[in-house]
Amino acid sequence: MALKEFAFKVLKEDKFARCGLIETHRGNINTPAFMPVGTQATVKACTIDDIKKTGSEIILGNTYHLMIRPGVDRIESAGGLHKFMNCDLPILTDSGGFQVMSLSKLNKIDREKGAIFNSHVDGKKFFLSPEESIKIQLGLNSDIVMIMDECPKKTDNYELIKKSMKLSLYWAERSKKAFGKNPHKALFGIVQGGLFKDLRIESLSELIKLDFDGYALGGLAVGETQNEMFSVLNDIKEYLPIDKPRYLMGVGTPSDILGAVKRGIDMFDCVLPSRSGRTGLAFTWDGRVNIKNKRYQSDNSPLDDKCKNFSLNKYSKNYLNHLFNTNEILGSMLLTLHNINFYQELMSTIRENIHRGTFNEFHDKYIEKL
Repeated sequence: MALKEFAFKVLKEDKFARCGLIETHRGNINTPAFMPVGTQATVKACTIDDIKKTGSEIILGNTYHLMIRPGVDRIESAGGLHKFMNCDLPILTDSGGFQVMSLSKLNKIDREKGAIFNSHVDGKKFFLSPEESIKIQLGLNSDIVMIMDECPKKTDNYELIKKSMKLSLYWAERSKKAFGKNPHKALFGIVQGGLFKDLRIESLSELIKLDFDGYALGGLAVGETQNEMFSVLNDIKEYLPIDKPRYLMGVGTPSDILGAVKRGIDMFDCVLPSRSGRTGLAFTWDGRVNIKNKRYQSDNSPLDDKCKNFSLNKYSKNYLNHLFNTNEILGSMLLTLHNINFYQELMSTIRENIHRGTFNEFHDKYIEKL
């Protein structure tokens, strides 16, 4: 029996904000969507069953980390990433380009060979070409595959960003060819160009000619301000294809997401909810809560009484404060799950407001609060 082909359709628009549906053979994804990050074939401190209970419909895996540990051969021998980690949700894998830039001990970029780098774990040398990145992601059996790109560090050097953008376009062509025909999977292009409008538009227009299944915005979440990020989205929002999903990589805070949805973005990922949860920072509808603060030692109210997942309201701020201040791992588990649940409640409420035509009012109410 043939697998269901990847597809996307827009269901409702409210100015630039929009609701859509991504269809995959593993299940549908309502957009705007947030993808919890499963760096090492796990969303830290959570089981897949718990992730599903939050309403998450897709997760992200990291090609760089998985190629280093445990290695793609080991995952392939288990039947692919889904079986390896016991996950029946769709999985998007990144190309590894961002981690090469941010984590590797030493790295060199070669136009033909790709990225040559030393592992941040043991210094072992790796070669990651566009072809190899696609091969690894197909070996992982991910449902949405990202092209290999170069993710430059934030800089105002126009010529440096232009050179990097041109290299990413060359690698995009090679990634597309290496991906071949996989109608039940998707291949997304990645728009580069830093903070420069003309480079972003040039990158996007060239990627559109290659006809990818979706278009991501890369090279953000690398130190720019929120206003700079929103400016990039404003510059490009009218040029993005209407009939393809739009993915803002590595973003972000709840207010980042609200502002990006307003500018037409459909998909997000970020380690923030899980990383913050492990260190005692909670996201709530009333703003952020540092649960380790002394003020919560006598607060027996739930962490967020507006939370719709009442199982997470069984635990008081007093108790959570105790768990963190005694280094009990349950505290990290509960707060991580709470944060991911909050992000998914945020996304579902965003979708509800888009359908009602009230997203702008919702955006204005919460953009500063969250």
